[in-house]
Amino acid sequence: MDEAEESDGRRTPPGSAGTYRRASDGGTEDMKAQVGEYMTRDVATVSPDATVEAVARRIAESDGHNGFPVCDGRRVEGFVSARDLLLADEQEPIFKVMSQDLIVAHPEMDVDDAARVILRSGIQKLPVVDDAGNLVGIISNADVIRSQIERATPEKVGKLMRTLESIHDTEVEQTRREVSLEDLTPTQGKVYADELEGRTYELERGLAEPLVVIDQAPDSEGEDLLLADGIVPADLCEHHPLGGDHHDAEGVPRTFGTKHMTREGALALADDLDADETRLVHVSHFYPADEAFAEPLAVDGEQYQL
Repeated sequence: MDEAEESDGRRTPPGSAGTYRRASDGGTEDMKAQVGEYMTRDVATVSPDATVEAVARRIAESDGHNGFPVCDGRRVEGFVSARDLLLADEQEPIFKVMSQDLIVAHPEMDVDDAARVILRSGIQKLPVVDDAGNLVGIISNADVIRSQIERATPEKVGKLMRTLESIHDTEVEQTRREVSLEDLTPTQGKVYADELEGRTYELERGLAEPLVVIDQAPDSEGEDLLLADGIVPADLCEHHPLGGDHHDAEGVPRTFGTKHMTREGALALADDLDADETRLVHVSHFYPADEAFAEPLAVDGEQYQL
């Protein structure tokens, strides 16, 4: 280890099997995407006393693993790859064949710096250790790619959370989980062919960016209330210069012009969302008198607790 590496690296504490260096590429401190935001926290590890046969079996039966960090408790002792096992005796303990001179990352390291280290070193994964040298995660080349293509970055999610808390005077909690597409109401009206092709590529390779979903807390009280724009009855679309659009199976327009929903379109949306209660707001004075106060049209002065 040369002087530059010595000043930036760290050695395994006394009693540990090997040495390791904290990866550094001279990056600036103002980079926003950090390793801790994209690393995998639930890391599969092996014990130094595990046999070559047992670890080889785990690699063969795993989904995408070609090696594991070797840990004694939380302390990283080394890393073992499939290549390390090729010529080893099946009953040999892993601590005798593992790589002990490691490059590791820190949670606060810039993702761009981690990407350069991964590229230049030829390795696919960097163990991530905290200031005490304990394993807290692992970052792979796939994680680095994900950090470059995701638009739902931690920075953007944090900004959205702060905005919601400020506007609605409420507490917002962030979780990461799978959500059924059937439960989502998209904010994007159109998906273009090239974007669909790109999303398909990402999904097939496990690189799809996460969605930001605003969800009501599961224990919140009250029924679902939909306030929908239902500016005019659908039959009045003939008086708009652009007519109506987004016709249903029976040819009834769900939108009036380019941006407002018709009454029929709003009610269809309510059915799609299975709303418990619906009120049509932003209604115009063009409603016929005998329909102007019919349910579920809202009237002046109505108030709603959201």
